[in-house]
Amino acid sequence: MKAEKLWQPSAERIASARLTQFTHELRAKYEQSFPDYWSLWRWSLANKEVFWREVWRFCDGIGELGERVAIDGHKMPGVQWFPDGRLNFAENLLHGFEGDEELDALVFTNEAGEHRRVSWRELRAQVAACASALKQAGVSEGDVVASLLPNVPEAAIAMLAATSIGATWSSASPDFGAQGVLDRFEQIKPQVLFVVDGYFYNGKWTDTRERVADIVTRLPSLSEVVCVVSANAVEAAPPRTPLAQVEANRGKAAPTVLWNDFLANAPARELAFTRVPFNHPLFIVYSSGTTGLPKAIIHGAGGTLLQMFKEHALHGDLKPRDRLFYFSTTGWIMWNWLIAGLSQGATCLLYDGSPFAHHGRVLWDFAEAERCTQFGTSAKYIDAIKKLGVVPRRTHELAHLRTIYSTGSPLSPESFDYVYQCVKTDVHLASISGGTDIMSCFAIGNPTLPVYRGEMQCRGLGMAVDVWDENAKSIAPGSPDMGELVCSQAFPSMPLGFVNDPDLTRYKAAYYERFPGVWTHGDWCQLTENDGVVIVGRSDATLNPGGVRIGTAEIYRQVETVDEVVESIAIGQIFNHDTRVVLFVKLRDDIMLDEALIERIKQRIKENTTPRHVPAKVVQVADIPRTKSNKIVELAVRDVVHGRVVKNVDALANPEALEYFRSRAELLS
Repeated sequence: MKAEKLWQPSAERIASARLTQFTHELRAKYEQSFPDYWSLWRWSLANKEVFWREVWRFCDGIGELGERVAIDGHKMPGVQWFPDGRLNFAENLLHGFEGDEELDALVFTNEAGEHRRVSWRELRAQVAACASALKQAGVSEGDVVASLLPNVPEAAIAMLAATSIGATWSSASPDFGAQGVLDRFEQIKPQVLFVVDGYFYNGKWTDTRERVADIVTRLPSLSEVVCVVSANAVEAAPPRTPLAQVEANRGKAAPTVLWNDFLANAPARELAFTRVPFNHPLFIVYSSGTTGLPKAIIHGAGGTLLQMFKEHALHGDLKPRDRLFYFSTTGWIMWNWLIAGLSQGATCLLYDGSPFAHHGRVLWDFAEAERCTQFGTSAKYIDAIKKLGVVPRRTHELAHLRTIYSTGSPLSPESFDYVYQCVKTDVHLASISGGTDIMSCFAIGNPTLPVYRGEMQCRGLGMAVDVWDENAKSIAPGSPDMGELVCSQAFPSMPLGFVNDPDLTRYKAAYYERFPGVWTHGDWCQLTENDGVVIVGRSDATLNPGGVRIGTAEIYRQVETVDEVVESIAIGQIFNHDTRVVLFVKLRDDIMLDEALIERIKQRIKENTTPRHVPAKVVQVADIPRTKSNKIVELAVRDVVHGRVVKNVDALANPEALEYFRSRAELLS
């Protein structure tokens, strides 16, 4: 059955979209017809070398791409994009706006009530000062600068400063445990580390100083530590150990300097940029690390920038003076994506704290006050506020809001309904999917296409995304069959590799073992008759009862329509020489799971999916473990249920929740 169309962009919106302008320019320049988006998509694959140059031109890229587009362009891995190119990532972000220098570049708020604005003039001045301070600290091109900062302006400033001088940036959020941080930063050996003294979350102040001291002591590569002091620390925090005492307690380690002193003591310099090769390491980001040591993934300056240009300008229709928000910590790839919005002259709206503060209204308060035009969040957040009964269209003025982004996990059809019924009727809902591994999206939004219930709108330009069966055969759009999400052509934001993997052994094993020479992303999905994308779960967590593959998202979609259920997680349990589906449910306060509710849950699943989707067991738990970026961890739960060790619990936001799944009597029969 064809999915219901929930939104159709107006003729005026289509005409004004930057994607439409881009298409018109290509049509005139290359004498192509491009009757629809899909013809443009196919052209971008058949003419990928021309396409990526045109993205650079359209977005006024600063620097030189050079004459050659790709060496070994057919190889994956092995391609080298724009081998003669030279550019600077920060330069392209900080020159993204032409106009009033006093307009906002960054706007920050947190749940404790702190508010700050940083104009374009102030941003450039502070980046210049921070870059000078980093140079004075001995940082030069190719060195690594790391951060344990919340989503505050200093994080963006430090990243821009580090990349402006050709250093490589890596960040984790301050809610990581010490071992979780060390599992990441010990691999990359940073020279300078930016830290915070504490942070607010869900009404609670957490002092991070002792944890930071422990981390710093165990990172001998550091030459300096820069501490940002929270503006709310004095009135909100209990008495804290003075900075000097923390240093004394931890013994021999890098000296710590306060942020303001770090900038003030640096030689005054004008903002300048070191142009580096196209494939120079820009960011080091991390896999979730729930099944072992996190992969430290290296992304290049040019590939990252080109993808950000394409996604913001063409797929997101981001324009100068737009106001872009994404709820993210600095440990999630969406933070990098958010700050890259500066390249299009947009204001970046930064929030730190719980998204459920102020009775679930805090993000919408921020969006209304700051005239947000693009609002980004996770699918889990949308589902949660739906269950909380939050109705922003009744409580907030969102006239400026044009686009809502959702990622992190598949957005259920019911959450599509919620957005259009309870948030805004005339809004572009862009459910997107890609991630840390590719610094971009495979399935993405499109401001000129309709939105269909439960579907990601399209495959991204320049991305040869397909769905393959087990025999490496393409599954046609509209087929009921599902398969592996693959990308059959190289693209500029493929990782340069992993840290400590010089022969690319782990890198190749991660993405190219399933289908040699083809990127296999690990998502189990299908292409719809609208040529949209539906992802039903991770293929490595796909359930396999009786040899039939089932995506977990298909089950979650049904279970979470049951009013009593807050959230659920499903795994395959090996039992009696077969695999059976076990469903764990977190229920609303004071509700206990009984036989009647179990039967209702099973019936809901059976009526709306197939009998094979119905779990053999339904078990109540008090909480469900998730990563720092709010993704539930099916593989970790599966390991606990089977008595296996979860190798990296520090990657979890709530590792104590794993205990709810251990040695459950319900699973013995």
